[in-house]
Amino acid sequence: MKYFLSIDQGTTSSRAIVFTERGDKVAVAQQRIQQYYPQPGWVEHDPEDIWQSVVNTCQQAIAKAELTASDITAIGITNQRETTVLWDKSTGKTIHNAIVWQDRRTHDFCEKLREEGYQDKIQQKTGLLLDPYFSATKIHWLLDNVSQAKQLLKNDQLCFGTIDSFLLWRLSEGKVHATDITNASRTMLFNIQQQTWDQELLDLFSIPESILPEVKSNCSDFAETSLFGGCIPVLAMAGDQQSASIGQACIHPGMLKSTYGTGAFLLLNTGEKPLMSKHRLLTTVAYRINGTCHYALEGSIFSAASTINWLRDSLGLITDARESETLAASLEDNAGVYLIPAFAGLGAPYWRADVKAMLYGLSFATTKAHIVRAALEAVVYQTQDLINVMQEDGAESPLVLRVDGGMTKNQWLLQFLANVTGINVAKPNNVETTAWGVAALAALHAGVYSSLDELATLWQEQQHFISEESLATHAKESYQQWRRILLHHLL
Repeated sequence: MKYFLSIDQGTTSSRAIVFTERGDKVAVAQQRIQQYYPQPGWVEHDPEDIWQSVVNTCQQAIAKAELTASDITAIGITNQRETTVLWDKSTGKTIHNAIVWQDRRTHDFCEKLREEGYQDKIQQKTGLLLDPYFSATKIHWLLDNVSQAKQLLKNDQLCFGTIDSFLLWRLSEGKVHATDITNASRTMLFNIQQQTWDQELLDLFSIPESILPEVKSNCSDFAETSLFGGCIPVLAMAGDQQSASIGQACIHPGMLKSTYGTGAFLLLNTGEKPLMSKHRLLTTVAYRINGTCHYALEGSIFSAASTINWLRDSLGLITDARESETLAASLEDNAGVYLIPAFAGLGAPYWRADVKAMLYGLSFATTKAHIVRAALEAVVYQTQDLINVMQEDGAESPLVLRVDGGMTKNQWLLQFLANVTGINVAKPNNVETTAWGVAALAALHAGVYSSLDELATLWQEQQHFISEESLATHAKESYQQWRRILLHHLL
């Protein structure tokens, strides 16, 4: 039996999971990381916290599995995308907190570039929209506002990386500065047609190519690490949503998955040619393996589980996320209470960084159950928005939506999702799809599997949710009412 260690570095926690070559979970370790909010709309992480949490969880997972480094065939890394780190090439020390993908501090800069007419060019080259979400404007802000960045840049001692690249640098003890193509495709600096850094975009954002990592395919000999008691190769890297798509075996055109974590992300495999959206979806790299690149349409929902965390941590309406299922199911309907969860603005297809969250329809009869249910319903309504525009972009109506992420523990949510969308919702046996995706890719590169198709045979369904006719009509009507409220809110 071969074992693979997956590093899953997310927005709210770092996890390390040991898998067998068949995808069986042997051991898990998890450590929460703190988010910092220096100003409204700003979101940061301490990169040293991230690094230490990764080291700790890897050590714990290997120990829990009762294995040693020599038993681990390879490591795969998956990560929160777009989050931006700069560090000193000579010391490896970071020079500022990581600016998280949720951060909106560069909104005004993005608006300026949009007014100057750069949106179409950026979308044509990168498949992305001008938004603070992506790394380019975060790098630009750091180069403009951190004095140490200017000095290191002058001395050619500055490195940029998304979290995957930062971790790889540390794991290799400063020997390797590289990223994978999926993370590169989220920086707004990478030409997805030519599959290279784009000099015109680098000039636009005043970013020198010298600080950027080398871009590799998802299955590559990235590096080796000796930090866990022996030499282990890193053979796979992928951004979290692309890794989840691989873990869900969405390897053929037309296959659709949605991950419900801090945010929620739908990825539709569109095959070997990028499909540019006319409805403000993102075109992104799904994977590149053995020289073959597949693309995807992606819809990004900024607030999903983070909304439930807000109910718990800020409002105190629940003490555990699991309570949300019980409270939602206790009601016959939402009693006209709706939530617009624009806590970090709205993602696809609206891309409104300026919009704030709103609760609508409150009365003296409103209870915490109504507010909790409204939060869950809003996740589903946003999913329906994305499916609608994917179809308007020419995608066929999917027969099945494969789901994963922490929120899929909520049975009420998944049934409501089936009712609103009218699409069969499938939850796999292995719900650790994000972590498994890169472990599977590492196994592929290690020669355990001969192809993605062979890997895909490991996917098995645990639960299937079908639209309930008696409830679907009302669920769809509720969605239409939410849409009317949202569109009025956007005016």
